[in-house]
Amino acid sequence: MSASAATIAWAGPEEGAVIEVSATGDAARAVTTHLPRLVEDKVASRLSAQDPTLWGDAAESEASVRLGWTRLHETSRPLLEPLRKLCEELVAEGVDRVVLCGMGGSSLAPEVIAGTSGEQLVVLDSTHPDQVHRALEGDLRSTVVVVSSKSGSTVETDSQRRTFEVAFTAAGIDAASRIVVVTDPGSPLQEAATKARYRAVFEADPNVGGRFSALTAFGLVPAALAGVDVEELLEEAGAVAEFFAEDSEANPALVLGAALAGTEPLRDKIVVRDAGSGLFHFGDWAEQLVAESTGKEGTGLLPVVVGPRAPELTDVARDVLPVILTPLTDDGEDTSEEDASRTEVTVSGTLGGTMLLWEHAVAVAGRLLGINPFDQPNVESAKNAARGLLDSTPAPQPPAFEDSGIEVRASAGLLDGVSSVDEAVGRLLGRLGQDGYLAVMAYLDREGRASQILDGVRDGLARRTGRPVTFGWGPRFLHSTGQYHKGGPANGVFLQITGTPAAAVQIPGRDFDFATLISAQAAGDARVLAETGRPVLRLHVTNRDALAWLAGVLSGPVAS
Repeated sequence: MSASAATIAWAGPEEGAVIEVSATGDAARAVTTHLPRLVEDKVASRLSAQDPTLWGDAAESEASVRLGWTRLHETSRPLLEPLRKLCEELVAEGVDRVVLCGMGGSSLAPEVIAGTSGEQLVVLDSTHPDQVHRALEGDLRSTVVVVSSKSGSTVETDSQRRTFEVAFTAAGIDAASRIVVVTDPGSPLQEAATKARYRAVFEADPNVGGRFSALTAFGLVPAALAGVDVEELLEEAGAVAEFFAEDSEANPALVLGAALAGTEPLRDKIVVRDAGSGLFHFGDWAEQLVAESTGKEGTGLLPVVVGPRAPELTDVARDVLPVILTPLTDDGEDTSEEDASRTEVTVSGTLGGTMLLWEHAVAVAGRLLGINPFDQPNVESAKNAARGLLDSTPAPQPPAFEDSGIEVRASAGLLDGVSSVDEAVGRLLGRLGQDGYLAVMAYLDREGRASQILDGVRDGLARRTGRPVTFGWGPRFLHSTGQYHKGGPANGVFLQITGTPAAAVQIPGRDFDFATLISAQAAGDARVLAETGRPVLRLHVTNRDALAWLAGVLSGPVAS
């Protein structure tokens, strides 16, 4: 590792690095500033030894039961043999379609793991009726469903489980033989699964939080059933774990943690772009890890996952830290003086090693930010609001007005004197401060027509505002950036887009359907944001053609 304007650190066996982190500009200066103290305080070795005192007295109780992830490359190995046997059984039965019902940490890691290996996994992390209907329309005779939830009380996952159970039965299939459960030991879901005699129940390490659970049963079981060699994933993490435990300025986990959380002033918008890393949708997994771990107590790091033409990386603002995911090469090229003057972080490596790297780095970042990286105090607020709306089923809030097939609602005062969608969007964007960000929250079908229509909206809004823009599909993002939106700095403005589903899917044993559920989740999320003083504009699309028109309105003129 050099101590010049550019900092480079790597980890791996003698024959070649398998993890590499570089930092330039302000990020390199942050590393130079904080690394000596991190080494002196033995943060790396204490973290690997699962020392819960690293984040202060207030965090010690939570941290004491949340550090099992540091040894998962060893402790998850007993899962390999039963997984191998189950895979062989299912293949022999002609079952080769895997549907994962899970949210947040229970779905994001398996999606990345399967996609990186080129294996097919149907990830159902939505309550949108169209997505649920599509998953049900697949060949049930070749389908196994993995139900993943630490407790089993997650409303999305429980609703999906009930729906598939009835669908299997209606198709003349023994539902219990096609459902595999991943949960914590002794959870209500484990008890229910055992009673129902589901095909298999895999217990995850209870001392690991959801967003750190990639190498637990939550990440490994669905990926293995989809055909991934998950033993290789554990070996990739094991190959670098000892390096992350070293109290050394050459430790890439310390370097990344210091670069993320140590810039002065803090570059708290972490703009993540994949530049051919080979890691499928890794930014989406890192988004939850960073946002939910750090976005609390009015501080935090906001991950902004972008594509190759992101405006945020063309003209980098003073509060933006570009993080580029690159392929692992062995070209040995030195960083040029011009490159070293530009503020940027690059990360490359194997999937298992990179996941462990980011987990260590985020834990280090939490220490530098002075927060507990293992709790999520604001995640439950939107869930509770949604439950309240489902229980009381109040009449829908009438729109302030309707324009071209869009019903417009907003938090108090935002729409005063406004009578068109264009004006309403302009009013919301006018609330953006110099250090602010815009969050687009689309409670729509992320796999259907809506995703194609809205494909360029994030970049368009970033270009229009000159500020970072996040884009989240609801309710998926509630288990990710939702924590940061409510617990982080109060400098965000929020644009919610909802619509009328094409499909109607009932939830067995419930007095509400999926359309009602996702509507309550959207309304509950907007209510909590508004109650915390965040500006919220809600746009409900009432006809099929209006969404394309709205996409054009949102991109609008570029900020002068």
